[in-house]
Amino acid sequence: MAERFSFSIAATDGKARTGTIRMMRGDIRTPAFMPVGTAATVKAMKPETVRATGADIILGNTYHLMLRPGAERVARLGGLHKFMNWNRPILTDSGGYQVMSLSELTKMSEDGVEFQSHLDGSRHMLTPERSMEIQRLLGSDIVMAFDECTKNGATREEAQASMERSMRWARRSRDGFDSGKDHAARAALFGIQQGSLDKDMRAASAKALIEIGFDGYAIGGLAVGEGQEAMFDVLDYAPGQLPADKPRYLMGVGKPDDLVGAVERGVDMFDCVLPSRSGRNGQAFTAQGALNIRNAKFAEDLAPLDENCACAVCKNHSRAYLHHLIRAKEILGAMLMTEHNIAYYQSLMAGMRGAIAEGRFADFAARFRADYLGSNGAD
Repeated sequence: MAERFSFSIAATDGKARTGTIRMMRGDIRTPAFMPVGTAATVKAMKPETVRATGADIILGNTYHLMLRPGAERVARLGGLHKFMNWNRPILTDSGGYQVMSLSELTKMSEDGVEFQSHLDGSRHMLTPERSMEIQRLLGSDIVMAFDECTKNGATREEAQASMERSMRWARRSRDGFDSGKDHAARAALFGIQQGSLDKDMRAASAKALIEIGFDGYAIGGLAVGEGQEAMFDVLDYAPGQLPADKPRYLMGVGKPDDLVGAVERGVDMFDCVLPSRSGRNGQAFTAQGALNIRNAKFAEDLAPLDENCACAVCKNHSRAYLHHLIRAKEILGAMLMTEHNIAYYQSLMAGMRGAIAEGRFADFAARFRADYLGSNGAD
């Protein structure tokens, strides 16, 4: 019988690790990048195309799915995997970040967060228990604890109060998850470390989460406007505060150079809307840096987006054609650009996994930075 959840590390190189998460719906190779399927779709991509890029797992969003089409409806229709025709693992975030960032008239209490839908103005209450229930109804494979994402620029007192509330909610999330015995028998639960940019607060958060006990641990409260240098300062110590034998997931990150720097510091899992959102808006990620396909210089450029990319888009379509599609606002342009970007991210993760396994990650990272950051492809 397939395992509910396990994590094994195959090799390390400095702080960087490569390994495998094993779950009932399939293995997840780490370091892993999870394409974001906010509303039961990775925008502009078919599920089989997402899988063909090399993705082992995708992310769904509790907040958006609870509002539309509704978690109970998804459950009646057979669960999120059947609903969107994705038969591999799905991680669902808890909804906490979106409640804070997208909703109007938000009212927070110890119980949870009352908020107004950004869709129709209806009022809702999201608590740790309700978040666990929604993720159970969706059929999530990796469930995220409900937390408060501490805002960038919070005072020390605000950050401390926010972190401590998140730890109380983490305990309630654990209890709520465990109460759904059938789902808990086949899914995993991750806790989320908070503490803003403060090392001691992050240590206290990690200690509280470890005492509760989770299958994996996320580093939350970063990529919220603090900048890469400040984020890396936290990542210099935060992963080491979490258990070495569990996956470490950096939420909402990020640009290709963010991913390389975070893997260098011991992170195993990532998600971000950037490759899909950028693709729809005409930005392609390549080994030589990001390029804006809208630029007039690509109008008659017959080269692929990236000479070194093996994806179907680069094999079959020119920069000139993609330039035309995006400028003409053709739907196919968004589809092809997104497919390339997701494939590039998956290729980057595969390259890092191979480099770690072969003990050459430092050389890989140096070469990546020379090519990617040393270019002016975005011009």
